Amino acid sequence: MPITGIKDTRRKQLIDATLASVAEYGLQNTTINSISRLAGMSSGIISHYFGGKQGLIEATVRQLLDELKQALLSRTDGGPTSPQQRLMMIVEANFTEFQRSRPATKSWLSFWAQAMHDPSLARLQQVNSQRLISNLTYSFRPLLGAEPGRIAARQTAAMIDGFWLRSALSASPEQDFRDGEQLCKAFITDLLQHHGVTPCH
Repeated sequence: MPITGIKDTRRKQLIDATLASVAEYGLQNTTINSISRLAGMSSGIISHYFGGKQGLIEATVRQLLDELKQALLSRTDGGPTSPQQRLMMIVEANFTEFQRSRPATKSWLSFWAQAMHDPSLARLQQVNSQRLISNLTYSFRPLLGAEPGRIAARQTAAMIDGFWLRSALSASPEQDFRDGEQLCKAFITDLLQHHGVTPCH
C-alpha cells in the first residue's frame, strides 16, 4: 500500500479508537494509552500523526462534522431537489444510523460539554451550529423570504438539536431517535403550511 494510503488508514483507525474510547470512558478519562490500546498501535504514533491527544481529539470532531456533511451530500447529489425536499434531507442527515450510534452520541455529548472550556472545540462546535443554520436558511429562504426564512431556520435547528439531545440521553434511544426525526419533519411541514406553503409529495 502506498505511504499516503497507510497514513490515511492509520489516522482513521486512531479516530475510530478515539470515538470508542470516549464512548467507553468519557472524554476526560480518554488517554493516549486508552486510544492506542484500542487502535492496537503504539502511543507514539498519535504524536506522529496528530501532534498529541488534543490534535487527535480535534481531528475526531472534524470527522464527526464531515460525517454530517457527507450524509447530506449523499442525499442531494442524486439530482435537483426542491427546497422542501432538501429540508427533509437535512433532518435525515442529522439522524442517520451513524449519528445515532453509541460512539457518535457519547462523543458528541462529551465534546459539547468540553467545548465550554476548550476554545478549539468551541470553534468547531460553532462551525457545526452555523453550518446547520446556513443549510436550513438556504432552503427556507426561497419558500418564506429572507427574514422569515432566517427565523424558521433557527427554530428548526433548535428542534433538531433538541430532539437529538433528548434521544441521545433517553433510556430507549433508538425509538426516540426515530420519533425525533419524524417530529422534526412534521414541524417543518406545519411551519410551511402556517406560511401558506403547500407541502410537496
